[in-house]
Amino acid sequence: MGEYVKVAVDAMGGDNAPAEIVKGAVEAIQENSKVKVYLVGNEDAMKKELAGYQYPEEQLMLVPASEVIETAEPPVMAIRKKKDSSLVKALYLVKDGTCDAYVSAGSSGATLVGGQVIVGRIKGVERPPLAPLIPTENGCALLVDCGANVDARPSHLVQFAKMGSIYMENIMGVRNPRVAIVNIGAEEEKGNALVKETFPLLKNCPDIHFIGSIEARDIPAGMADVIVCEAFVGNVILKLYEGVGGTLIKKVRNGMMSSLRSKIGAFLVKPALKETLKDFELEQYGGAPMLGLNGLVVKTHGSSKSVEIKNSILQCILFKEQKINEKIKEKISIQD
Repeated sequence: MGEYVKVAVDAMGGDNAPAEIVKGAVEAIQENSKVKVYLVGNEDAMKKELAGYQYPEEQLMLVPASEVIETAEPPVMAIRKKKDSSLVKALYLVKDGTCDAYVSAGSSGATLVGGQVIVGRIKGVERPPLAPLIPTENGCALLVDCGANVDARPSHLVQFAKMGSIYMENIMGVRNPRVAIVNIGAEEEKGNALVKETFPLLKNCPDIHFIGSIEARDIPAGMADVIVCEAFVGNVILKLYEGVGGTLIKKVRNGMMSSLRSKIGAFLVKPALKETLKDFELEQYGGAPMLGLNGLVVKTHGSSKSVEIKNSILQCILFKEQKINEKIKEKISIQD
């Protein structure tokens, strides 16, 4: 067995902690022998959850933490005061090199602050963005940024495009990924001040394949591979995606159960429909990586169940194997 990819997991973060977090961690190490999970949290609670599972014990380590950062707590103050929280201790495992990556369904604000303050930015990176994969007609696209930088500058968005392109090419295998900036129209002269100022910078950037503006309605159609925007716009897109996707799936399922005829039809199309709808279940893509840090920080939904935790842990393997941080360092530090 070669060297493990070591992932620190905040066992106490999220609506379903620690049960679903522990379950996801166990499922990850059961599925892949390359990963070792460091579960950080209340030791008694973690042991209680683990008692119901069979798993390779050499791939899991418990790290005790006596405190929990709650979602509503002010992030900066929480990071400073709760040094023994599961979130902070997990981040320090990445900072000190014990672990390669961090995964949490806990406080978004504390994760974003802790990622920058504790793990630290790669030299040359101005603002690390959150970059989730979102489903499209042709597979998926990377949305950069979805929540980290609501007051981004044009130079930030250019770096988002570069880092997003590196991620899509090396993690998702998309050759020469198409980059687009979110706008209210296709014309170059449209948009707010940020978009108007950023557009020519992206257009003249030799490191990316920039295709121009993209309207929100064209994102699900897979018109671009890397979707660039500041975090306010990105978060609205992501939340609307989740809401509409969930509603449509629910409506389809309810409609297919509305009569005897529809139930018979549902039985016939169920295998194909299940496979199709699976593409729009966001949890299969794992969490959102925070690009541009000295270690990988992955934020999952607060409501994450075990499948999303598992996939978030497993995505850390490819991130390390493809040396994403090294490639970002090379691209950003040399040219910015």
